[in-house]
Amino acid sequence: MVTKGNPIAKQVKKYIMLFIGSVVAATGLEFFLIPNQIIDGGIVGISILMSHITSVSLSMFIVLLNLPFLYLGYMQIGKTFCISTLFSVVSLAYWVSFFHPIPELTHDLFLASTFGGVIVGIGVGLIIRYGGSLDGTEIVAIILDKKSGFSVGEIVMFFNLFILGSAGLVFGWDKAMYSLVAYFVAFKVIDITIEGLDESKGIMIVSDNADEIAEALLARLGRGVTILHGQGGFSQEPKKVLYSVVTRIEIAKLKSIVDDKDPSAFVTIQDVHEVIGGRVKKRAIH
Repeated sequence: MVTKGNPIAKQVKKYIMLFIGSVVAATGLEFFLIPNQIIDGGIVGISILMSHITSVSLSMFIVLLNLPFLYLGYMQIGKTFCISTLFSVVSLAYWVSFFHPIPELTHDLFLASTFGGVIVGIGVGLIIRYGGSLDGTEIVAIILDKKSGFSVGEIVMFFNLFILGSAGLVFGWDKAMYSLVAYFVAFKVIDITIEGLDESKGIMIVSDNADEIAEALLARLGRGVTILHGQGGFSQEPKKVLYSVVTRIEIAKLKSIVDDKDPSAFVTIQDVHEVIGGRVKKRAIH
C-alpha cells in the first residue's frame, strides 16, 4: 500500500501506472486506429503520418520526434516531468512495435474511431494523471503559454487541427473526419480518467442559520463541514460560510437540506477535479 511516508513505494506505483498507460494507449492505436488509417493528435499523429509516408517504423518516429520536446521540457519544466515523459514515450514505442502488425478488430470506421479513442484516452489519461506525457506539443504549448496570449488548450488545439487536416491529404478526408472523432472521444476520456467518474462538487453556503445547516449536513448527509468566518460586504456584519465537498448525486439532497433550514441562503457549487489530503469520506449516519 502506498503511503505518504513511503516515497519509494510512491515512485514504484507511479512508474507501474505510466507503464500500464503506455500499454493501453498502444493497444488502442494498433488494434483500432492505425489499421484503419485513423490517426491521433499530437506527436503520435505526426509519427503515424510520417511512418505511412516513409515506411520507417512508427516506434522510431515516436521516440525521435519527441526528443527535441523532451529537451525543451527538461530546460523549461523540470527533470521529474522529463524523466516520466521519456519513460512513457519509450514504453509506448516498445508496445506499438510489439503489437505491430496486427489485423484490425473491426473494419467499421466509426467503431474503430470510437473504441480506439476511448482506449487511447484511458492510456493517455493514466500517463498524465501520474506525471508524464506522450505529446511533445503539450510541452511547447506550456512554454508558449508564458510568452503569448493563447492558453495551453488553444495552442494544443491549433497543432492538432493542423495534424488532423494533414491526415486528409494523406489518408483521405473521410479518414481525417474519423480521426477528428477519435481525437474528440480520446480528449473527453482523458478528462474522465484524470478526474474520475465520481466527480466531486465544492459547496459554499452563506447563511444566518449556518450552524443548523452544518449539523443537518452531518446528520442527514454524513458529510463534514468546514466553517469559515467572513463579513458581509454591504452590511459589514460577521457571517459564517460553510464549505463542504460532496458527490454529484448528493447535490439534490444538499439543496433540500439548505432550503429546509434557510430558503434565503446563498449557495455556490463548483466542480472539484481532485481532492488531496483530508479524504472526503462519509461518516456513518445513525
